Parts: sequence; structure tokens; C-alpha cells
Amino acid sequence: MHAPATSPSTPLPERFARSLRDIIDEIDTRLASAVQAGDHSLESARLELSHRLRRMRLQLDDLQAEAVHRARRTVRSADVAVHEHPYRAIGIGAAAGIVVGWLLARR
Repeated sequence: MHAPATSPSTPLPERFARSLRDIIDEIDTRLASAVQAGDHSLESARLELSHRLRRMRLQLDDLQAEAVHRARRTVRSADVAVHEHPYRAIGIGAAAGIVVGWLLARR
């Protein structure tokens, strides 16, 4: 059973994590099917791979949690900086807008 597909508006790290989880689940499912089909020589390989896949899932979850934590911390820092220096933030935003407008106008 697959989770709902992610949309293009879903952040890249989340799409990557979902895609990696889908690949891991597919490998696990195919190995289980091969074992059920009667190829018992695959059982030990399946168990080892299954163990590694579980470890990989945990590492992926940790990686995703760390990425979310860092992103939130960065957003909070930016929010604090904007509140501490609102005119500087407005100036930087205006300068960036002028540069982008200038670059687009040159096309």
C-alpha cells in the first residue's frame, strides 16, 4: 500500500524522503514475495536485508527530523533578525526586488 503521492508543491526533502521510503518498501515486498514463492535460499538474505532496511528507515527518519529542525531554527533566526532590524530587512528586500526586476527586464 502506497501513501498518497506527493505534489510538486511538497518541499524537496519530503519528496526525496517519501521516494526513498517507497523504494525501500518495494524492495522489502519483492523479497518477501520471492521467499513465499518457495525460494527458501533467499530467506537468510531477506532477513539480513530486512534488518538493513529497518536501520535505513530509522536513519532516514532521523535525517528528515534533523532537516526539519534546522529549517525551523533558520526560520526562527530570520524572523528574529527581521523583527530586530525591520528597516534593514525592508532595504534588503527592496534591493533584491530591484535586482530581480532589472534582470527580468534585460531579457
